[in-house]
Amino acid sequence: MLNIIFFGTPDIGLKSLEYLHKSPNFNVLAIVTQPDRPSGRGQKLTPSPIKVFALENNIPVYQPKSIRKEPEIIEALKKLQPDFFVTFAFGQILSQEVLDIPKYETINLHVSLLPKYRGANPIQRAIINGETETGICTMITELGLDCGDICQTYPIKITPNMNCVELFEICASNSPMLLETTLLGIANGTITPQKQCEEGICFADKLQKEECKIDWNKSAIEIHNLVRGIYKCPSAHFEYQNKIIKVLETEPVEHEIEGEIGSFVNFSKKGIDVKTGKGILRLIKIKPEGKGEMLASDWANGIKH
Repeated sequence: MLNIIFFGTPDIGLKSLEYLHKSPNFNVLAIVTQPDRPSGRGQKLTPSPIKVFALENNIPVYQPKSIRKEPEIIEALKKLQPDFFVTFAFGQILSQEVLDIPKYETINLHVSLLPKYRGANPIQRAIINGETETGICTMITELGLDCGDICQTYPIKITPNMNCVELFEICASNSPMLLETTLLGIANGTITPQKQCEEGICFADKLQKEECKIDWNKSAIEIHNLVRGIYKCPSAHFEYQNKIIKVLETEPVEHEIEGEIGSFVNFSKKGIDVKTGKGILRLIKIKPEGKGEMLASDWANGIKH
């Protein structure tokens, strides 16, 4: 049985933690996660999903503000004598002192096929950029940004209407087995990590607020990719009569209609057609400011009266 310490914070890592905890091959010694954060309208301090699971299963929890600067936590982790650290969307950079603690390695699960999309938002960026394939991979964590040797990869197709929430779920569901086979393979010597190739390196920079506002001068395909790339996190939007309209589902349509860029050029039961810099984009589902999600056709009936 291999002793591991799991580093993670958001939901995407939860299935992997659950799997490793239940597996007879592993003993989860402890959890390291981000400090509780204010959440909701009341800004109540809320634990991460990873911490909630740890508490429910009597697993010790460490919550450093910055693990590199907290020697007491580092010493506590050293005393546990882990075989592996497993990191999955932890959200902090580890120092070399921390990386040197495990007997074998620190294994990171990254949600892209490295060296493409190193960085903070690989799932969203892949969809926004119109990629038709991405994946997950396990890698040896080094001090640089997602630059360590690759252990294993698992490719995932991105279908034309797949949104980031759906892709998150696919990545989360396929990660446990990849982590298990990687950890066992490294421990028994059947996996030899390979250096990343230098060609194809690109970065998935953190999304900026201004990127979420729809620029109708872009093509219908580009806007469609933006909508599904940031679906509900935080959602693409435009303004109408000084109100924010979040766009949740769209469809590029083949026919062309004359009109000004950014204008509503057709209303139907299928949705609202908007003129873009190249092509027509149909709004299917939206969330107007102060209201719930609704079909764009229902919203159109309201604004036309």
